[in-house]
Amino acid sequence: MKTLVVFALVAAASAYSFSGFQRDEPDEVPLAQKQHDISSLLYKVYEPLHDANLKTLVDTFDPEANLSNFPDGGVAVRKLLKELKDHKLEEKQHFFSVFNDTQREQALLLTNVLLQCQDWKTGISYAAYFRQRLNEEEFIYALYAAVRHSPLSRNVVLPPIYEILPHFFTSAEVLQKAYRAKIKATPGKFVTNFTGTPNNPEYRVAYFTEDIGLSTHYFNWHLEYPFWWNDTFGPHIERKGETFFWIHHQLNNRFDAERLSNHLDLVQKLHWDETLHDGFHPHTTYKYGDRFPIRPDDIHIENVDHVAEVHDLVVLENRIRDAIDHGYIINKEGSKVDIRNEEGIDILGNIIESSLYSPNVEYYGSLNNLAHVLLGHQGDPHDKYHEAPSVLEHYETATRDPAFYQLHKYIDDLFRKHKDRLPPYNKEELEFRGVAINNINIDGPLETYIEDYEYSLVNAVDDKDEVEDLEISTYIQRLKHKDFSFNIDIINNNDGDVLSTIRIFAWPHRDSNGVIFPFNEGRWRAIELDKFFKTLKPGENHIVRKSVESSVTVPDVPSINTLHDKVEAALTAGSDLHLEQFVSAAGLPNRLLIPKGNEAGVEFKLVVAVTDGAADAAINGLETFEKFHHYGYKGVYPDKKPHGYPLDRHVPDERIFHDIPNFAETIVKVFNHNEHIRHH
Repeated sequence: MKTLVVFALVAAASAYSFSGFQRDEPDEVPLAQKQHDISSLLYKVYEPLHDANLKTLVDTFDPEANLSNFPDGGVAVRKLLKELKDHKLEEKQHFFSVFNDTQREQALLLTNVLLQCQDWKTGISYAAYFRQRLNEEEFIYALYAAVRHSPLSRNVVLPPIYEILPHFFTSAEVLQKAYRAKIKATPGKFVTNFTGTPNNPEYRVAYFTEDIGLSTHYFNWHLEYPFWWNDTFGPHIERKGETFFWIHHQLNNRFDAERLSNHLDLVQKLHWDETLHDGFHPHTTYKYGDRFPIRPDDIHIENVDHVAEVHDLVVLENRIRDAIDHGYIINKEGSKVDIRNEEGIDILGNIIESSLYSPNVEYYGSLNNLAHVLLGHQGDPHDKYHEAPSVLEHYETATRDPAFYQLHKYIDDLFRKHKDRLPPYNKEELEFRGVAINNINIDGPLETYIEDYEYSLVNAVDDKDEVEDLEISTYIQRLKHKDFSFNIDIINNNDGDVLSTIRIFAWPHRDSNGVIFPFNEGRWRAIELDKFFKTLKPGENHIVRKSVESSVTVPDVPSINTLHDKVEAALTAGSDLHLEQFVSAAGLPNRLLIPKGNEAGVEFKLVVAVTDGAADAAINGLETFEKFHHYGYKGVYPDKKPHGYPLDRHVPDERIFHDIPNFAETIVKVFNHNEHIRHH
């Protein structure tokens, strides 16, 4: 039977005891073999294992042997086996949502087992054993989370989620074509169009909301910074709440920039007591037939049976607003905790999400997560049709729905109220003595274009013994930009070398009516384009920073076919596998670094701030330590300054920035000359 989605108002800690395991010793299994094993586990996950070695491993594996080697003495393994024996686990061939408390706890039992494994063979044996027995989508989530956080899987690349769960991203119409091609044993390549038609204004920005790389970014970020993480799983994740704020703030700012590029108004924030105008029809189905729910246009947001009443969210919002107004929150012991400081944004982010790092889950609840579920059920709020979870209830697909951006504009407004209550930076805090920017310009065109991108549907169709596997794929349009570089001329008037942090932002110069954004409004809408550390020698320094080097972005994750070819080549040759640049997919795809622009060119204010790197750096060696991307590495964040610094606080008078020599700005234009979005 189907599992009813229920999300408790209080996102309480797991009922089970977790004991995360960490090891630093090198593992003897080659990386190519590890990559092969993970890819094999995820290949056609709705079917029995295809890999002969893994099948043999499972056939001879006793999950209750050697439990004494587990840090928790085998408690998690026994618990998972008991749930299996008692038929309490979610059945196979049913949908899964991380927002469903019961399903999430089941998935995390396996994640915990895998995180405690002390060698690769043990870990892969448990993974293969439970792959045969757990709900398929629970297994995928559990394995992805474990691979992301286990030291044993360091440098293993997780395959793109849109090729592991292609039915989440590909229309039912295209999948029907794929099935027909499979049955006829004829290879096929089919076009995927964006959801909707030009009759819907939101169709103009579907290239952004339905970008599968954007979905991958959002899914992987939530794997790296999961709301269910507590320090019994592993090391403390620094600034998790603040980064929750920042990733959604940037998504909203980027979406607004795309809207302005397409002559649309800025996103309006959600109001619980007003009409939700934009509906959404995803045109996708779950693997075994349940469709992703539709939300019609112009609905009044209703209470959702077995989930929450709208009033519940208003109560949580008011408690958070009171905390912001008073400048403190109340922790679970009843003590006041000051938030009117640099750490306050982190506390607030943990409260709003709600992360298990929240200092008072019982009182402040889970505004973000609960809102996702409540909005996701607006097509069937009283469970008349027992709809499956909506796109908003999956990190893989949430960014596809226009309501996602309205919800997070509403949440972003709470964060802004907090930030605006902090004292503005003064000149002494902003200045980098002895350092001045002489000039900034762009080398190369700021120009975007639309291209076709192909991805595999091999995991979308079932195998039959009498039909060989064959190439079936789809292609979809996506945004990309031409290469360019930032040229920055900086003078260091100090006697010796100084370490600097170079921070590059841009924001739309005008709103949809052509009115110039005031500085204080513009800086809140700023898109972070790059941030990097650089040693400045005395005198003149000419710095060239390529767009592909941006720490905000990452390369596209290699396809399952590319991963397969690289792995097999390394195994055959007995050589090392090098996929380091793809390990962290938490950043934005590099091709989305700049907004689309348009034929006439969209004006952006480009700003560069050079700050004191020695004062900013959280660790040593940042200039050469390439593992750090914008969101840190393995829970360690490289920059002490707040996300968005120095534009993160209220600016009552923009002249303060004009008076400091380590800040510079100019106006640039972004063009797009070949939009050519395909229509149905």
